[in-house]
Amino acid sequence: MPQSRPVYSFNNIIVRAPSQSVVNGLRAADRGSPTFEGVKAEHDGYVAAMKDAGVKVTVLPALEAFPDSIFVEDPALVFTEGAILLRPGAATRMKETAEIEPTLRQMFEAVLDLPGTGYADGGDVLTTSESVMIGLSARTDRAGAEALRGCLDKLGRKTEIVATPEGVLHFKTDCSLLDDETMLSTGRLARSGAFKKFKQMIIPEGEEPAANALRVNDVVMVGSDFPRTIEMLDKAGYKVVPLKTTEIGKIDAGLSCMSLRWFSNTS
Repeated sequence: MPQSRPVYSFNNIIVRAPSQSVVNGLRAADRGSPTFEGVKAEHDGYVAAMKDAGVKVTVLPALEAFPDSIFVEDPALVFTEGAILLRPGAATRMKETAEIEPTLRQMFEAVLDLPGTGYADGGDVLTTSESVMIGLSARTDRAGAEALRGCLDKLGRKTEIVATPEGVLHFKTDCSLLDDETMLSTGRLARSGAFKKFKQMIIPEGEEPAANALRVNDVVMVGSDFPRTIEMLDKAGYKVVPLKTTEIGKIDAGLSCMSLRWFSNTS
């Protein structure tokens, strides 16, 4: 779909305040539990960075019943053209969709429901200038990906379904868009051939979690625990904003997970 502006141009985001229960969030590996104070500090820094990048931030209240609900990107997708309500692949997260639905129906004219019985997480969806890439993973199955493709088609968005490497939680765990032509990727995802249409910058070995960076307008937000990745991006001419992600990293999360981002033509 032709874009009138870069796909990383945003003027609105939705975030959700972390709950005290966030310390019980899902995780694939035990890296210790985060503290609520630590997660809140990282979330506060994230919101401040978004405002500095020129984005209007809508903060939703914490949901104690849903430890992972700070990660608003998984139960929904948003675009200039409308929003899509998803069906998360983790059983404990499925009801988060109903919690965010009223906000999306208030803010978007078009809100689509994912049809069928398949699963799809927003963490597996990467919007590029070429298409919307949907990664198959433990959280997004083929049925969910095909159903999502149908929704995206209704919004006028071209899609591409790709494979996520074994053992990788979400497609965007291992990649992020740096600009219209360039992808930041781990070596294992780059080897899959998913990004043949793009220039690729490969994450230095040992800093793989840094791949979940986030381009917002003129800046690239990167986890501050990854100095070699920051140096690489800085030398390549990107305006890097390092953000602390140590605590959220303990519950398998990164920077893209914590917001729903779009450009509103009416703002």
